[in-house]
Amino acid sequence: MIQKILEYNKAFVKEEAYKPYITSKYPDKKLAILTCMDARLTALLPAALGIKNGDAKIIKNAGGVTTHPYGSVVRSLLVAILELGVEEIMVIGHTDCGVQGMDAEEMLEKLISRGIPKEHIDIVRRSGIDLNTWLGGFSSSEESVRETVATLKEHPLMPRDVTIQGFVMDSITGALTFIC
Repeated sequence: MIQKILEYNKAFVKEEAYKPYITSKYPDKKLAILTCMDARLTALLPAALGIKNGDAKIIKNAGGVTTHPYGSVVRSLLVAILELGVEEIMVIGHTDCGVQGMDAEEMLEKLISRGIPKEHIDIVRRSGIDLNTWLGGFSSSEESVRETVATLKEHPLMPRDVTIQGFVMDSITGALTFIC
């Protein structure tokens, strides 16, 4: 699959198909979106929100969550705010999320079955990482969005003039429901 993508990319560049996507690094709508990496949202989310290339900074991960208050999500948002002019943040969860109900113990069993030595897992645990939290899911997308918004709003480094709101998107229709 990667080879096919590389071949497509060569043709894309050669044909200058990139020209309609040229924009600056500054988001035109002064907006950052934290959302899930779910493949259904790749085209649906921008289409449902009416955003195009260059309009917003979009940060994606499994579940659209902050797993650590000083991890890459918060760092990315602070860079977007302090260096790139973002003034508003949307946290967007979605229906039928794969992280909802995910079981950490099952994830650890899958790691072992894929050849990760139990000793490595034990080393990670002894180094202070709570793998059950880190690999665990959440009970509902709505609750996850509430927790993520609260984490961001209460973060000691988050400027208080940034608007932060949470939503859940229907992963079929793209309809947004305001959560907080």
